[in-house]
Amino acid sequence: MNTKPLILLALVGLLAIGSVAQAQTNFNGGIGLTYVQSAWNLERGVFTVNTHSRVFGKSANYTDRSPLMIWNISGRINLNYGIGRHFEISATPIIYQDTNVGGEKVNSPDDIFLSIKAGSFTSPTSSLTYGATLSARLPTGDSRNIPFEPYSSARLGFGITGLLSYSMDPLYPEHAPNFHFNLGYWNHNDVGAELVAGGEVSTQPTSMTQEVLYGAGVKIPKALFDFTFELVGNAFFQAPPSAAYSRENYLYFTPAVHYKPLKWMSMRAGVDLRISKADDKTFYADDRSGVTRTLPGEQPNYPGWRLNLGTSFSLQPSGSYRAKERDLLMQKAESRRELFEQIIREQRETESAEAELDRIRAERVRAEKELQRLRSILEGEAQRVDNRVDEEEDDENEEDRN
Repeated sequence: MNTKPLILLALVGLLAIGSVAQAQTNFNGGIGLTYVQSAWNLERGVFTVNTHSRVFGKSANYTDRSPLMIWNISGRINLNYGIGRHFEISATPIIYQDTNVGGEKVNSPDDIFLSIKAGSFTSPTSSLTYGATLSARLPTGDSRNIPFEPYSSARLGFGITGLLSYSMDPLYPEHAPNFHFNLGYWNHNDVGAELVAGGEVSTQPTSMTQEVLYGAGVKIPKALFDFTFELVGNAFFQAPPSAAYSRENYLYFTPAVHYKPLKWMSMRAGVDLRISKADDKTFYADDRSGVTRTLPGEQPNYPGWRLNLGTSFSLQPSGSYRAKERDLLMQKAESRRELFEQIIREQRETESAEAELDRIRAERVRAEKELQRLRSILEGEAQRVDNRVDEEEDDENEEDRN
């Protein structure tokens, strides 16, 4: 099969719209789902490049001008590298972000996410794997407080996320249905940050905005397709001020299909469906005491739907793609030698335990037979004693009659 047209189509189609993507938590660039990360690390020396695209559009029916279409397109590229058995690093520059506020109405580039992941912590034969990520958001974009997007400020944000993964096959976890859970904390470090250009002091945060980020998802892998389903949301326990567009909690459901035409490339198509209420707690004003509305009437601070697309490229260490299938299987088996050895040990222990159990059962049968024989002997002895007593009584009775 000629794969060059397929690769060019994927690159042009996605990069032409800016690799558009900006996630409520963060698009996952390593092993995992669209948003929810797995606790599994990339193997040492593996480098992945992921493009992500997301788009939302809504018709704005203004009363004082012709209707127009409001678009929110954003995009990023994930670069992930496995630096060891338990560590992985990533950089995620946001290439394009619609702002829908003044000027050019575009951030290009926007902010950059940096993170280090410690994961793949498990024990042989265990289906559970644990991990954690430390992340930071560098405010390199020009505009802040962007409608239809998660809250951000012109300050360095940071957070930590705990990761838990479960697979139904501990030997080859990625080839069996697997489940992933994320729970994180994010600090926007935004005290005194300007949310409204030239805005009043009341529009600036007086305490650090902090939130909990959470997600859960399942992947059902098949030969050519993977199917994923995710729930991703947040909960502010210190919300930003009323001049922030996105100061409400959200919850999204994201089904997606991943197409795997090649070992080292996959493509994804999915949709984000908001299942939380369309609450609006933002203060709108034209006198710098609030923010202006992007849409007339009710302002949806989070879109009700979003289309997301993506492509993933995995660059293995030199020579991996030239290796034969048998060699790759041998390498994978070698990496799981400890697991196989423990399984063999446990099997031997199980066989030994079963043999011991069989021996105990045989001893029990023999003991029961011995008890039965002893019972029979005792019953026979008792019968003979009874017979002797009866005979003695008969003799005594005979003597009395004489």
